[in-house]
Amino acid sequence: MLKTENVTYVYEDNTVALKDVNIDLTKGKKIGIVGSNGSGKSTLFMIFLGLLKPTEGRVIFNENELQYDKNTLTKLRKNAGIVFQDPDKQIFFSSVFDDVAFALRNLKFEENEVNKRVNEAMEKTNISHLQNKPVHFLSYGQKKNVSIAGVIAIDHKLMFFDEPTAGLDYKSKENVKSILENIAATEEKSIVVSSHDMNFIYEICDYIYVLNKGHVLSHGIKEEIFLNKEILDKAELEEPFLVKVHKYLGKPLYKSEDELFIN
Repeated sequence: MLKTENVTYVYEDNTVALKDVNIDLTKGKKIGIVGSNGSGKSTLFMIFLGLLKPTEGRVIFNENELQYDKNTLTKLRKNAGIVFQDPDKQIFFSSVFDDVAFALRNLKFEENEVNKRVNEAMEKTNISHLQNKPVHFLSYGQKKNVSIAGVIAIDHKLMFFDEPTAGLDYKSKENVKSILENIAATEEKSIVVSSHDMNFIYEICDYIYVLNKGHVLSHGIKEEIFLNKEILDKAELEEPFLVKVHKYLGKPLYKSEDELFIN
């Protein structure tokens, strides 16, 4: 549905954030975008969502070059949404229910449909019991789930998650992992995840793009990428725990820690 062709983006201060970037988001159902700080991940997400326009190159949306008129961008954002790293950037209303409903109401959905979608989204993110609670009383992890629910309610085909586990404790991370896996398990939905947590990316994603200083350093299925220490070292990324267990302890390359400990 979305891809970039030779995209370059230069900020007003002449910082080159991306250079000749080619990324095809149909390569997998669960795509990971990884790289160290300053590699261009956040800029790339904003370009995919039409929030930034490439300095050079183009974005392809449903086989056509993305146009930046209101109607085209509205169609794009009905198909693709983002959960930002900081949930406070996506929370607008005082109560949980009204915040999850915000985008739906802004898009003029009938109130019956709003209620249906909001209740389903809250159930999927385990926040139904919080629906009447003021948002400013929520924990950071609960706010994260509210921001995810707001995106789920729109029923996007493609969902971007920018550092979804940053600042979360173990239980909250596992909850987010479960939510993302359930989203991607739906046949017509895909997710794109950016994170510094290579263990999370390894377990949740099936195809990886590695960014380094604005370039695509490498891409491929996760096993190819994470078993190539030269690529990881160049991109300043850590080997996932399960890859270390495989390489240095001679264990099979398990897909999750659950598989490791069960076997």
